[in-house]
Amino acid sequence: MTFSFTATVLGSPRIGPNRELKKAVESYWAGRLDAEGLDALARDLRRRTWTRLRDAGLDSVPVNTFSYYDHVLDTAAMLGALPDRVAGIESDLDRYFAAARGNDTVAPLEMTKWFDTNYHYLVPEISPSTTFALDPSKVLRELEEARALDIPARPVVVGPVTFLLLSKAVGSDAPLLDRLDELVPLYADLLGRLADAGAEWVQIDEPALVADRTPEEIAAAKRAYDRLSAAPSRPAILLASYFGSLGDALPAIASTGVEGIAIDLVAGSDTLATVPDLTRKHVVAGVVDGRNIWRTDLDAALASLGTLLGSTGSLAVSTSCSLLHVPYTLDAETGLDKALRSWLAFGTEKVREVVTLGTALTSGRESVEDEFALARAAASTRSTDRRLHDATVRARLDALTASDPGRSPAAERREAQSALSLPVLPTTTIGSYPQTTQIRVARAARRTGEIDESEYLNRMRAEVADVVALQEKLDLDVLVHGEPERNDMVQYFAEQLDGFFATDNGWVQSYGSRCVRPPILYGDVRRSHPMTVEWITYAQSLTQRPVKGMLTGPVTILAWSFVRDDQPLADSANQVALAIRDETVDLQGAGIRIVQVDEPALRELLPLRAADQPAYLDWSVGAFRLATSGVSDSTQIHTHLCYSEFGEVIEAIARLDADVTSIEAARSHMEVLDDLNAVGFDLGVGPGVYDIHSPRVPGVEEIAASLREALKAVPVERLWVNPDCGLKTRGPAEVEASLRNLVDAAKLVRAEL
Repeated sequence: MTFSFTATVLGSPRIGPNRELKKAVESYWAGRLDAEGLDALARDLRRRTWTRLRDAGLDSVPVNTFSYYDHVLDTAAMLGALPDRVAGIESDLDRYFAAARGNDTVAPLEMTKWFDTNYHYLVPEISPSTTFALDPSKVLRELEEARALDIPARPVVVGPVTFLLLSKAVGSDAPLLDRLDELVPLYADLLGRLADAGAEWVQIDEPALVADRTPEEIAAAKRAYDRLSAAPSRPAILLASYFGSLGDALPAIASTGVEGIAIDLVAGSDTLATVPDLTRKHVVAGVVDGRNIWRTDLDAALASLGTLLGSTGSLAVSTSCSLLHVPYTLDAETGLDKALRSWLAFGTEKVREVVTLGTALTSGRESVEDEFALARAAASTRSTDRRLHDATVRARLDALTASDPGRSPAAERREAQSALSLPVLPTTTIGSYPQTTQIRVARAARRTGEIDESEYLNRMRAEVADVVALQEKLDLDVLVHGEPERNDMVQYFAEQLDGFFATDNGWVQSYGSRCVRPPILYGDVRRSHPMTVEWITYAQSLTQRPVKGMLTGPVTILAWSFVRDDQPLADSANQVALAIRDETVDLQGAGIRIVQVDEPALRELLPLRAADQPAYLDWSVGAFRLATSGVSDSTQIHTHLCYSEFGEVIEAIARLDADVTSIEAARSHMEVLDDLNAVGFDLGVGPGVYDIHSPRVPGVEEIAASLREALKAVPVERLWVNPDCGLKTRGPAEVEASLRNLVDAAKLVRAEL
């Protein structure tokens, strides 16, 4: 066997500790930075990332985890599988970005969640005309850069099985995995080129194998890796899985000639009970959680490693998955209290934990006993902190969940809500409007003390007034206040709820240049005051048209936060739901007749294994209904879902029992409506009629065509007209043009009716 490393991570963040890549990419899109400048920044960012990992003590460093937008899109580019519609774009970089986000004439690829995380990947489109062809230039270039820096580099690529299973078939119903034989020779060619370039190991990521896979799919994966491991010239192969247990796929993969297997022992902790004989394999044990921010129990992690020693050929310590999902470092957090800081580990701290465990495994724990003692002390203070157990909240929740009857039947609610007097095909938006330069300047000025709170509030009220006036000018039917005061749809609420902590610089990538700061849910949740009522009632005072109250649902707040791991998710969801319930009741009391409780992450948290899904769907639906069942029948409850494959949760969407569900449908061409009809969905629905993640302005006839298509599946009295997501990331001019066309399209189709 080639050199067996002892400490590594499966991937690293790529946005930069200060979001350097985000800013540079957006400058390139805006024409303020040329391709050479963007490339120079990317090279420097990669250099700093690799040297930091090497100097921290990792003896194998992942490379080719950098991406300008998305690693799955990078794989499609490497395999010659970008869509035909971008082929005419001369620049490689512009062709890549057109596939990612579209342009004035080209629609982008679909976007959906990367397994059960909050990262979004671009869905490759594979048609019968797709001719795969290898372009290894990116991975070879990054390997060359790393080796020139004396980095112990391990190239990382998405594997052929996962690539095909995550892609979308276009123009054919044949399973895409049938085309695996076309990809295996390309991967074999890639392995040979990496070996020639000096790579000792290559990491091939196959996370799709941790989901439920048929015997035929597992057999196909085995055949692929039998062939790849038989390649005459190649580096050693590390097949990496994460986000769960490999289950039946583990013995199949272990029977191939791959030298290494990376297993997730955090999300796939049951793997330890069923590990086959791996005495001929280098096992990379993911015992440090790569997705959450809690400090590792080093004693327990070392014990887990000990159980593997007798069944592996050699053993390395790793994170459970890429560190893409956590912030860079705790060093940037100045507002943490001492106790909370001691409980946490961001990316830099997780690398230190990996090195500590690697040292303990190879040299004995005596030299790192101080680190083990610190971890034990942190666990002790966390278990006894009073913020983690609020008896009042728990008692109220127990009483309410035992007695809440829920809302009246939908027909009774529709009758009560007829007083809203809305036209057929009512038009609305999802909630947020552009975060303009003026908003960002005001927010920064408040943070630095340049303006006081009173002046900041005045500026935000002026923004609300402008948004309301714009919507009235455009003749939208149901308005929103635009959310200028909100930094993020989850963080805004977390900053006002007891039991959460919002970071200063805990940025992680959501997709492309979109970054978020997930708050930390560390204790029991309590709402101490109304959070949105003043803003919504101010907007309502400016118009006679109904204004929606805008709230984020309990499941999404959990999904987009780092959540405590010392109690079931269901318990945390119900605590958040109780706080949101109180807010809906207060909004109703203030005269707000429509309240939207967004749950875009409902599909995101769905367990990867079917056996675990019913329990999740029960408590997630229950939490939403707890949050929305405190209002009267005359208050119309909306919800919003976006950017997921909805088929697996379609029954749960119906069970949410929201009066109106707005749902992403633009990129998927209204396919979700047939799925809703199949489960007897008979409530209001607003399928997104245009994609807000693309800068292109849809034409009136384009939107009208989408509405006509939707009317084939939804009766006119139940159909709403809206974009497919919030407008926060778009520019004011394109938003105004798009919404004007949306309203005109609705009026056109109304006239046709």
